[in-house]
Amino acid sequence: MRKILRRREVVEDEWRYLEELPETLSSVAAAASAPGAAQSALIIPVAQLSSAADTWHAWPGRLGVRVEAAARVEELASVLTRLELVAFAFPNAGDGRGYTYARLLRERYGFTGEVRATGAVKCDQIFFMARSGFDSFELAPGEDFDQALHALSRFSVAYAPGVAHLSILAQRFHAQRSGRTSSSNS
Repeated sequence: MRKILRRREVVEDEWRYLEELPETLSSVAAAASAPGAAQSALIIPVAQLSSAADTWHAWPGRLGVRVEAAARVEELASVLTRLELVAFAFPNAGDGRGYTYARLLRERYGFTGEVRATGAVKCDQIFFMARSGFDSFELAPGEDFDQALHALSRFSVAYAPGVAHLSILAQRFHAQRSGRTSSSNS
């Protein structure tokens, strides 16, 4: 079973990707009405959501979508109320579109579900991804979960605004009250 980093904990992922299922799309759609289908948590490609919208809107289980870097996050606006998870795929460590997408989801569209980073997710990016609105991470092969957890608290103060974070003044105040240094490096 796949492990992920979710909200500062290493956990087993209860979500499955459509490609991981042995059934074809038609049998998956038919299985939606089967007993126990409501417990399934499934992540489908955004193209599947677009091409078979009625099928997926009727899916009784938890539904998530995987968005490739070339997609437009604006296309999800009309279906966000149906989704519990949006996973942005990073094709390489230098591609920053996922940061923008996550921030747009949180700030412009008010998405409160899980936002996941997948693909080329490196430990040294985790802090900045979390500031952009990501709350779960599928690390790239070879990346260490302990290092990723440490990276989340690498900096005690962030100067650039982030999603749902305290102002720099409030961060300094809380850092001083808790006895932590207000330096940006740990």
